[in-house]
Amino acid sequence: MFLDKNQFDLNAPAEPELPEQTGPKRFLEIIQVEFLDLIKLNLLFLLCCLPVITLPPALFAVHSLIRRMVLGKPVSCWRDFSKAFKSGWRRAYGVFFLTALPMALAGYGVFFYLYNAQQSLLFILPFAFCAMVFLITALSSSYLYGLLSDGRPLKEAVRPALLMGVARPLRGALAALCWYGLPALGVLLFPLSGAYLALIGFTFPFLLGSFYTRTVLKQYTGT
Repeated sequence: MFLDKNQFDLNAPAEPELPEQTGPKRFLEIIQVEFLDLIKLNLLFLLCCLPVITLPPALFAVHSLIRRMVLGKPVSCWRDFSKAFKSGWRRAYGVFFLTALPMALAGYGVFFYLYNAQQSLLFILPFAFCAMVFLITALSSSYLYGLLSDGRPLKEAVRPALLMGVARPLRGALAALCWYGLPALGVLLFPLSGAYLALIGFTFPFLLGSFYTRTVLKQYTGT
């Protein structure tokens, strides 16, 4: 009489699983759980960027760990960062030049042709082309880093990243604004933003950007 009559009933309905938390509630939960790791990861990222030439693998490593945080996987800052830094350096340089170089060249072209459009309307065409390249690269870069962080080879990740950037531009745009806009704003406000940049000036924008793209990546990868 001390046992529930349905305890051994194999036909009893299972308890429904709680729905996965999403939106601001889930993001705040990640912040609460991973706040100290975000600070340590930010400091580690800055230290690894000091030689400048190590920026691409450091950027790839920090995105890999941020991706793990978004997926709710355990993170060991030094061990996982060092592993991603060493094992993914080839993909890191590849994705860096596939994103940074087109955005830099296209960004320069946008300002150059827009400035000279006053002299001739023919410059509108190359201006539009440069703007399109810059926009597509920015939208696709967040998806590209996410796919690479899940272990996909670079040559297999470029095409789906481009497709997702074009097909799902809103979340890609929000992620790009976080990834590029917030750190750039912090740098422009330096030295007032010095403490912010040192503690969470990069990992927080990366986390927010990755959170925006997680749903689209989940639909594609199933994780």
